[in-house]
Parts: sequence; C-alpha cells; structure tokens
Amino acid sequence: MADGLDVDAMLARFRDRAASVKRRPLPPVAGDERRKFQDQAKVDFLDFAIIGDAVGVVENGFLVLRVDLRPADQRG
Repeated sequence: MADGLDVDAMLARFRDRAASVKRRPLPPVAGDERRKFQDQAKVDFLDFAIIGDAVGVVENGFLVLRVDLRPADQRG
C-alpha cells in the first residue's frame, strides 16, 4: 500500500477538506441543532487542519505524520 501512497497529495486533500468545512453553509436549522452543527464543523475543521499541516513520510512501511503543535512564535 505504501508504494502507491502519495503522502503530499493526501495531505493536500486534508487541507482542501479543512477549507471546505470553512465554506460549508449552515443548513436551515435553529436552536440546539444549529449549535450542534456549528460545534461539529469546528471539530471537523480542527481535525482536517491538523492533518493537513503535518509533514508526512513513509518509514519502514509506517506512515509517519509530524505535527508541530507549538505556538507559531516558538516554532523553529
């Protein structure tokens, strides 16, 4: 499987998904359902954005994703 895996393309798809969540229109719901939708969108964006920001490589058959979670001003 690793032979056919394009890690950069996969990470680009996650960045695209994160951007899609930001553009996702709110459905015509109100109250608790609206809040649940908004909360889920926040979680979806965070998940997709974290993976999209990763640096990925395949090492010895393992997909290794490195994600720098330090604040931007502390990254080197």
